[in-house]
Amino acid sequence: MSSESEKFRKYAHQFVDWMADYMDNVEQYPVKSQVAPREIYHQIESRIPDEGERIEDIFEDFRKIIIPGITHWQSPNFFAYFQANTSSPSILAEMLMATLGVQGMKWDTSPASTELEERMMEWLRDAMALPKGWTGVIQDTASTATLASIITAREQKSDYQVNTKGFEGFTNFRVYCSEQTHSSIEKGVKIAGFGKDNLVKVPTDDTLAMDTDLLLEYINMDIAKGYHPLCVVAAIGTTGTMAMDPLKRITKITKKHNIWLHVDAAYAGSALLLPEYQHLINGLENADSFVFNPHKWLFTNFDCSAYFVKDKDALVNTFAILPEYLKTKTDGLVANHCDWGIPLGRRFRSLKLWFVLRHYGLKGLQEKLRFHIELAEWLKDEIVKSPDFEMAVPRSMNLLCFYYKPSHLKNISIEKQNMLNEKLLNNLNSSGEIYLTHTKINDVFILRISIGQTNVRHTHISKAWRFIQEMAKGIL
Repeated sequence: MSSESEKFRKYAHQFVDWMADYMDNVEQYPVKSQVAPREIYHQIESRIPDEGERIEDIFEDFRKIIIPGITHWQSPNFFAYFQANTSSPSILAEMLMATLGVQGMKWDTSPASTELEERMMEWLRDAMALPKGWTGVIQDTASTATLASIITAREQKSDYQVNTKGFEGFTNFRVYCSEQTHSSIEKGVKIAGFGKDNLVKVPTDDTLAMDTDLLLEYINMDIAKGYHPLCVVAAIGTTGTMAMDPLKRITKITKKHNIWLHVDAAYAGSALLLPEYQHLINGLENADSFVFNPHKWLFTNFDCSAYFVKDKDALVNTFAILPEYLKTKTDGLVANHCDWGIPLGRRFRSLKLWFVLRHYGLKGLQEKLRFHIELAEWLKDEIVKSPDFEMAVPRSMNLLCFYYKPSHLKNISIEKQNMLNEKLLNNLNSSGEIYLTHTKINDVFILRISIGQTNVRHTHISKAWRFIQEMAKGIL
């Protein structure tokens, strides 16, 4: 055994012990980092050390300098944004991935990476009742998948001429999404070369879902003005409130006008493992692409985004490029996933997905998802019963949007109410006990609480609710 492997074994055991202790004790840390801006930066040396340093010293600085600057996404008291979960099997797989150091750009560079990914996408497709003929590939994030979808729509519509000649003759494309859709849509439109002025944001209805009557009206108006409607992005779970765009009605419009339809289910898509939620994708067979993130609510370490397409040839024809140094004798016989998206390099992400899906099994995953939704339903009932809090919109799966409105303050102005809620949010987060985020609905400041961390229990939710009520009383 080499001295290098002996050192690795020694430190690896120490690190794993620390990791296991962290998983056991993550609740003891302030959920949101309490450091001030630049506090971490100023503790780090201003230049690379001339001589190498001991792992013991580096690890000690990790504990003293880095850990205080971590917001603990894996705390069961983390209720902000949406989850970015880990789990024991996923972490173990990540360790193997890092050890193997696979670069899975082509089949030849690691056949297992390509073929395991193909099978994992089939597992997810079938378990979620996605269309049988669709094909899946792992992207890093939903933002990248959405960008890939918009670019593929551009190339399919232009017969791949934009890739060849640029935008000449194809300058009037329009992309549509709701006003509640994720900001990555606008970023994708800008990167794809359309310009954000050609992103049409459609107002929403009373449920904050896309108003399909207005979508059709906007499309017809654009056609009359000489624009070319290219792509609609529908959200199955918007970022702010997890509103559900009416997919089946949208598909009737996109099919009639031959418009590419991309479905963004980045967070809520995991719930499609539950048969009772699969109605949300009725009509998906008439869409063109779909994405959801196992690295959010499916207990798989970031990054792992599952992207599915109806026409894999359109995707490959958009991104494939074959310089001499990438040619292999298996080209044309196997999938080379470097041609299925933007980056050339690819991590062995399917390994951690394989570990997670096998460890929990479909029934185990369904049990955890349903439990999170049940916890959200319990908290919703508590909010409704409270005289000082109100739900802003109905609960959507495991997300609650609510606000503080003290019952004894009659006729409180929106400005005053917003000020109270913003102060409440800041006080909650600065306490380190829990971490929430906010959104705005019709200019009303709304608190959001997302319940989906891998190890969250009822005790965490009941404790958080008591703490919210106590802090609310204190701000007056």
